[in-house]
Amino acid sequence: MPYTIAFDIAHKPRGKIDENLIELRDFLNSNDFICYNFLETPITQQSLKPFDILVFVCPDFAKISSMEITEIYKWVEEDGGGLFLLSHAGGDRGRNSNLSELSQQFGILFENDQVLDETSNLGLENLPIITAFIPPHPITNGISSICYRSGCSLTIMGNAFSIASSNETSEPFSTPLMCVSQPDNGRVCAIGSYELFRDNVGGGFNTDDHPTLAYNIFMWLVSDYRMELRSKGEIPEVVTQPISQPNNYVSSPIETIPDEKRKIDIDFSMRISQKSELFELLKIFQNQITTIKNTIDKLVKTASASNNEMIEIHPSTLKPPKSIPKVVEKTADNSFDMLLESDKSLTDLPPKPVSLLKDADIPFIGLPRIEDEKSLEFTPKLKSKKKLKKKELKTERDSLESKLNSMRSLLDFIEKKFQAGSMDQKSYEKRTSQLKTDLKKSEKNLKEINDLL
Repeated sequence: MPYTIAFDIAHKPRGKIDENLIELRDFLNSNDFICYNFLETPITQQSLKPFDILVFVCPDFAKISSMEITEIYKWVEEDGGGLFLLSHAGGDRGRNSNLSELSQQFGILFENDQVLDETSNLGLENLPIITAFIPPHPITNGISSICYRSGCSLTIMGNAFSIASSNETSEPFSTPLMCVSQPDNGRVCAIGSYELFRDNVGGGFNTDDHPTLAYNIFMWLVSDYRMELRSKGEIPEVVTQPISQPNNYVSSPIETIPDEKRKIDIDFSMRISQKSELFELLKIFQNQITTIKNTIDKLVKTASASNNEMIEIHPSTLKPPKSIPKVVEKTADNSFDMLLESDKSLTDLPPKPVSLLKDADIPFIGLPRIEDEKSLEFTPKLKSKKKLKKKELKTERDSLESKLNSMRSLLDFIEKKFQAGSMDQKSYEKRTSQLKTDLKKSEKNLKEINDLL
């Protein structure tokens, strides 16, 4: 039985499945999903019950009400719903929306910035090519690179974690771009670029691994609990008519032969009318090849410096694509490198939901963003701490202590890498400066919590 997807159109989305996301819609309709235009307003838990997944594709000059946020949160937590949130360059401020008010219920925030990369891109700095997918996750299984077209960065807290980060050459560098959260029965995925799924644009849906990424995301968003409800016949029927698809759409990328690379049949063609256009295209491809070569050289250098101990990271037991993902192997020495991307930053946000605090000792993925030089000069006051209960303060304290230990270990590890010559001076100074700054902030925050206790 196909899974049902509700694409919200009541909050003025920039991405619409019958206008500029047609290729995505037809692709999903051909791969065990049924797409619907979701007109319901206000959104309620009851109206969402027939749907397995709810998608917000960059609301534009529209706000999700506090009542709707509460209802969506309950649907995810209690009904095992899958929530997919997509934003754009500039985040909420650029779009005059409040998507972060919904995403923060699950430990994720959309930043008011744009991810740029002058070194690794698809011809323009706002079309960065992203290759950092750490830690391994079912969503990024089989993905070698994506074009993060016109997107903003993300910040994580609570139980959320990053599964894709910007490059070290990007601005902002090494910051979360794709984040996931698993609150109780449901699942949430957030990406700061909806345009990577757009029709007929460079870096859009037909780019390399983007169709595979889309399939992985939507399959992962169908939780085990949701499938259990389906097996018991406890999911009501959808009364809305689904969006139809052209009869000639026959893409079937999920049929995979074991131990062979998944191939997606995407029709691709281009017309080059001038010699200068050909040279420009060749230059773009040459830059991409150079970037891949440099990445391989770094991996070879890192692998040769490590010992033979290996760690196996097994794929999720969630319902996989028709092919079984290969086990990902990583050296023990370099497994700590994953933590170089990790940290969490405390912000002046309203108190987090209890569900975000119960496992707060889980380490965070992604370095905190530093907006400007002034942010290095002072520590934000914890305005909301006085309103927290004693139990929540203790949870927050334990989380901070765990964070401080991880940060001190990271600083020691970075120092060893620099002394061994496996990290350049610029990267060393950036990482140590950022970590030391956040270390001081965290120590001050911990002192404030201890004073309150």
